[in-house]
Amino acid sequence: WLGIASFGVPEKLGCTSLSLNGRQKDLCKKKPYLLPTIREGARLGIQECQSQFKHERWNCLFSPETTTSLSTNPSAITGEPRSPIFGYELSSGTKETAFIYAVTAAGLVHSVTQSCSAGNITECSCDPKLQSGGSASEGWHWGGCSDDIHYGMWLSRKFLDGPTGNITGKAGRVLIAMNLHNNEAGRLAVAKLMSVDCRCHGVSGSCALKTCWKTMSSFTKVGSFLKEKYENSVQISDKLKKKIRRKEKSQRKIPIHKEDLLYVHKSPNYCVEDRKLGIPGTQGRVCNRTSEGPDGCNLLCCGRGYNTHVVRHVERCECKFIWCCYVRCRRCETMTDVHTCK
Repeated sequence: WLGIASFGVPEKLGCTSLSLNGRQKDLCKKKPYLLPTIREGARLGIQECQSQFKHERWNCLFSPETTTSLSTNPSAITGEPRSPIFGYELSSGTKETAFIYAVTAAGLVHSVTQSCSAGNITECSCDPKLQSGGSASEGWHWGGCSDDIHYGMWLSRKFLDGPTGNITGKAGRVLIAMNLHNNEAGRLAVAKLMSVDCRCHGVSGSCALKTCWKTMSSFTKVGSFLKEKYENSVQISDKLKKKIRRKEKSQRKIPIHKEDLLYVHKSPNYCVEDRKLGIPGTQGRVCNRTSEGPDGCNLLCCGRGYNTHVVRHVERCECKFIWCCYVRCRRCETMTDVHTCK
């Protein structure tokens, strides 16, 4: 379904023209007015994934030479150069797979819930449960328009969770269970990070009474939360019995929480290009020579070293308004060292 984020005006294409599975196409035909919101959810997820990983070896992109059509849950994704989508990672069962599923499920919740609050979807609006009541003793009451995350959660599950014929066998069942868990972990992240905003009322701003409502956090905050979960993700067994369990036998008594991100397989080597898997490698990536973090030349270039070249920037500067009536500027030139991985 992420493929629809690459189309400019999806509603004009029609549901049958989009890379959706049968269940998703049925929902699309019944509720075509949801397409712009679904597209925005896909865009949010893709954009946040690239933002969170932009300085790391895996940067949420794949090799533009890869043109393989991959059929995976939640839908068929076509790896075309025009589309910043994920190729191999959607079916690899790695930590990166876990993050992709979580952040895109969260993106759909966030987009739908925002559309509800803005009055763009007739089936939902503000949260009706938070229209009255509060605490008179503490001087506040519910009011305004609280984000109704319940409809967003429901639609995200309806659109993304469900049976798929593309992943089969025992190993496939583990991947399906993993993906469904990570979808829900992404949705729960949006719910967990909701906050309460209030507005004061009273004489001369005394704040004798406050009107409060619930609102979602920015999606950047949701992305950061999920990135932290990615860093602490849990590897699970590739054999699915009664329930998902940790891979390490010594850790199986430690419970798996609903908010944890789960993966089955260890990540591949993202340092070196692998066209078969759609891994671009890090050669040519811009790195920070002075950083000790993942964007530093030592880590990002995987010990291969880096090239340095000088880039010249020319821009207008020291602009002044001359009476009357034009602006006079100087032409400033700066030279910057840019480092790229060998």
